[in-house]
Amino acid sequence: MRLYAIRRQEPLKWGSCLVFPAALAFSLAFCCLLLAIQGKPPLTGLASLFAGAFGSHHALQDTLLKAVPIFLCALGVAVAFRMQIWNIGAEGQYALGAVGATWAALAFPDAPRPVLIPLMLLSGGLAGGMWALIPALLKVRLRVNEIISTLMLNYIGINFLDWLVYGAWKDPASFGFPMTARFSPSALFPRLPGTRLHLGLALCALAGVAVWLWLSRTRLGYEVKAAGSGPRASVYARMDYGFLVCLVMAVCGVLAGTAGLTETVASAGRLQPSIMAGYGYTAIVVAWLARLNPLSIAVAAFLLAGLRVGVENLQLSLQVPAAFGGILEGCILLSVLAGQFVTGFRFRVERDEGRAETEGAA
Repeated sequence: MRLYAIRRQEPLKWGSCLVFPAALAFSLAFCCLLLAIQGKPPLTGLASLFAGAFGSHHALQDTLLKAVPIFLCALGVAVAFRMQIWNIGAEGQYALGAVGATWAALAFPDAPRPVLIPLMLLSGGLAGGMWALIPALLKVRLRVNEIISTLMLNYIGINFLDWLVYGAWKDPASFGFPMTARFSPSALFPRLPGTRLHLGLALCALAGVAVWLWLSRTRLGYEVKAAGSGPRASVYARMDYGFLVCLVMAVCGVLAGTAGLTETVASAGRLQPSIMAGYGYTAIVVAWLARLNPLSIAVAAFLLAGLRVGVENLQLSLQVPAAFGGILEGCILLSVLAGQFVTGFRFRVERDEGRAETEGAA
């Protein structure tokens, strides 16, 4: 007996509507199983998870704040993935964006806010974009696999950030803790009155709409999607494949760098190692959950951010390990990928003819 997976001519129409809810339900059921194995009450754990993420005004603010860097990183990753450029380096680009913004904040502390914030946005986005161009040029010029180069550059970028906060930029008044001096008030994002919500939400909205319009309403956006068929198809269609690779990687780097800037300026008010919370890796999960759709990424980023906040509450209430959230994220992604495979393929079982003839002769 042999099992064959055959691609459907058209994916199941109802499949896309059921994949994500089914994946979420399966992952939550698995979450309950893990809690039960640890001797924790599963229903109480789920209630604590949802209450910590969405159960109060304070919880919703926390979820929205965490969704900002996840959304920006995921948006950039989705742009690269649409062209089948597998950029795994959003975490390093995020780190370089934070470094670039910190340089501007420390170099021009007395600049007025209307000057300093645009300067920080420019320096943070430029640092992230230039960092992303390194693997792009390696791929175009030397045919280096971008998965390996972007992944390795993550470690370099994160350790470069650590080198700065432990060394040249370390605040002498920090009592030995690795962090820079606090940014001046003019370097901090303005907040909505009575809340902790900041300018980063507006940046997310502008970036999401701009990327959607670019990919769906411009010729260059069409070329990016068409070039996903590969270099040969691009050359045949007279597209500059090398330029498009550099373009999508630079856009991804700028968005990830802006995410690092936002987290540094709005949440910490200084550069410190704790800003490296794995948002660049979570962005890969979010991009696939949203099927690389810029507008759907906002919903997926909000849900994954809620999961992170809810797991923190779960840790406090039931004393579960910190790795619990990562397990749940991975389970959701694997479930969604499995569901997408089922909607795109059908299965056929065939009997081995040679074996059947042998058995018949016997």
